[in-house]
Amino acid sequence: MEKYFDILKNSYSGYWNYLKNEILLQNNWDNYFYGLILISIAVWLLEIAFPWRKDQALFRKDFWLDTFYMFFNFFLLNLIVLFALSNTVAELFNEVLSVVGLSVSSFQLFDVDDLPRWIGLFIFFIISDFVQWNTHRLLHRVPMLWNFHKVHHSVKEMGFAAHLRYHWMEPVVYKSLLYIPIAIIGGFDAQDVAIVHFFAITIGHLNHANLGWDYGKLKYIFNNPKMHIWHHAKKLPKHVRFGVNYGLTLSIWDYIFKTDYVPHNGRDIELGFEGDELFPKDFLNQELFPLKTKR
Repeated sequence: MEKYFDILKNSYSGYWNYLKNEILLQNNWDNYFYGLILISIAVWLLEIAFPWRKDQALFRKDFWLDTFYMFFNFFLLNLIVLFALSNTVAELFNEVLSVVGLSVSSFQLFDVDDLPRWIGLFIFFIISDFVQWNTHRLLHRVPMLWNFHKVHHSVKEMGFAAHLRYHWMEPVVYKSLLYIPIAIIGGFDAQDVAIVHFFAITIGHLNHANLGWDYGKLKYIFNNPKMHIWHHAKKLPKHVRFGVNYGLTLSIWDYIFKTDYVPHNGRDIELGFEGDELFPKDFLNQELFPLKTKR
């Protein structure tokens, strides 16, 4: 028990020092704090220059709520619970494996350090995106998880910051399901993860932005605003029960597994979900909503 207390204590102090160094520009180029700000400003400028919904306000509905969500989920959530929880669960998982004579390295098929860097990055990106695509499907199909995911689908006007409006339980689910697949291909350093992460953030921001782009033929590979708007459609097609267009960065999984759906230009479709008029409008009650809901 004392060991786990030390893990929690060191996690909190370690992440606090990391975040402080990020803000004070004492970290290297892989600075998530200012990286998020720069990417957000760049995509917002694109929204201003090339708006798809021209009558949508510059500071759209819930702009500031979503901006708060961005920084809370990306930084404060780690400080409050996620980083310490991840370290504790990882240690507990390693101990359980050790009981049966295994370790995380036992699952490792190969080490990306043995491969050219670009191949290692590509493998890391493909595996993590596919696992997250499947996790996203679970968020729609499992009622308890859907109650958490409703926070993200409560967006009524799309803009870049809507990308990071989600309940704090979502990254717990994503990270948990991603743990073993990534352990299978160990050897990544911080710069590798940062490159993939910054790319995913950029695509995610663009997917939610007020932009009418689909990237031409590349739409069959990369998720895009014209495709992702249908994922947020309030009215699902008759042949679909849970949702469509689950892709995060890549759209190719939806085309392979037949969950793609872009029937026409979705610029002005209504967003949300059935019953969203009763969904809380403020941050605190949105976070508490799944805990109060039985179904």
